Amino acid sequence: MNKKTDELLMQEVAQGNLEMLRILFDRHHLHVFNFLYKMSGDKMLSEDLTQDVFYKVIKYRSSYKNGRFLSWLFTIARNSLKTHFTRNKEMHTDLEQLADQTIEEKNDEAHSQLHLALSKLETSDREVIILNRFHEIRYQELAEIMGSTTGAMKTKVSRAMKKLKNIYLESI
Repeated sequence: MNKKTDELLMQEVAQGNLEMLRILFDRHHLHVFNFLYKMSGDKMLSEDLTQDVFYKVIKYRSSYKNGRFLSWLFTIARNSLKTHFTRNKEMHTDLEQLADQTIEEKNDEAHSQLHLALSKLETSDREVIILNRFHEIRYQELAEIMGSTTGAMKTKVSRAMKKLKNIYLESI
């Protein structure tokens, strides 16, 4: 497997070497899919949007400015999801209503309870927890994705985690 960093690979993609995108896709398509699935609760939509995200990586490769690749990638994923829901308001009234849908039953009850509690959070709180805790996006990168400051993201994640804890404890 190629040992180049994501940033070096993306620089090559930006310069026209589209073969390097396969490595980036292999490394990150599951992360993008999982993020989109946890945000939307719709497996087929998440699969479609994951493909769309990597299509946009190719389409907008010249706009990549040598920053953190994961921040750039998750910004595209986040924007793709928002665009989908904006364009399809009649199909999906908003992300908050999707959060109320029942999550598929899991073998592990604690895992299921956690995901149920996560689905009850406001979209913005769920989004920062998924990115920070599940995908291990650091606060500085999270601030870039969200268009905020590092300190504000630390506070937002902390408050969202407290809300999640309260919801989780109420459900058990």
